[in-house]
Amino acid sequence: MDKPKQRYKELGDFLKTRRAKILPSQVGLTEGIRRRTPGLRREEVSFLSGIGLTWYTWIEQGRPIQISSQVLESLARTLMLDKQETIHLYTLARQTPPTSLPICNDSVNPMLQHVLDNLVFSPATIMDAHWNVIAWNRATTKIMFDYGKISASKRNFIRIMFTNEEFKKTISDWESTAKGMVATFRAAYGKFIEDPWIEDFVNELRSESAEFNSWWTMHNVKTEEKKVKNINHPILGQLKFEYTSYLVLSDTNLKLTVLTSLPGSDSEEKIKQFLMS
Repeated sequence: MDKPKQRYKELGDFLKTRRAKILPSQVGLTEGIRRRTPGLRREEVSFLSGIGLTWYTWIEQGRPIQISSQVLESLARTLMLDKQETIHLYTLARQTPPTSLPICNDSVNPMLQHVLDNLVFSPATIMDAHWNVIAWNRATTKIMFDYGKISASKRNFIRIMFTNEEFKKTISDWESTAKGMVATFRAAYGKFIEDPWIEDFVNELRSESAEFNSWWTMHNVKTEEKKVKNINHPILGQLKFEYTSYLVLSDTNLKLTVLTSLPGSDSEEKIKQFLMS
């Protein structure tokens, strides 16, 4: 077997072994009663990664096809690859692994999830350096948005802000909030401009959202700061929150964001009654 063919076969075999290690329950899927082999099926990896089944099948079959860095990023997240495995994946696909931005798993350790779960009345999430939402609590699901309803590859907070109509409706002043988010992301972008994931992500989102494309070209930058956020809830009406974010000390590539009911508002009481009913 010549060297190029061996590389593609190695890539396909590597992906097969990685998906065999993932339990369906780890990615929110049911085990089913006719699962003959361990791990995820090809169609499940395809769905969770936002990749066409035929395309993914060709990759596993070792066909000589060019794979973008964004596809590799999605596969790494879906298959929960660690940093070394992700670097190996990029190397086999002849892509430069991200070096400036860290590679994070698609989940957090149980201790961090426990912290989220104990913020009973405050919607809270953990995002990685790419602004991918990798963990959230019940309050987030009930008050803000159920990230479990979309595939892991689509759980990017900026993408959701600009492309998910359901989420847009929850933001009282969507345009101002979205503009501020673009400016904050732009400031972070300057630090990691050579990361291939960033370039692919920005180009794709510019093609998907006219607003993002327009505001991105303005080159406005700002730092994230504590602020008040107004949320429109379909049942509870308008809720007022203080928004704060914190770097996770055990992994400063992760960020914890918390929405705390604004003192003096009726938001806390409404949320407590709603979540405890």
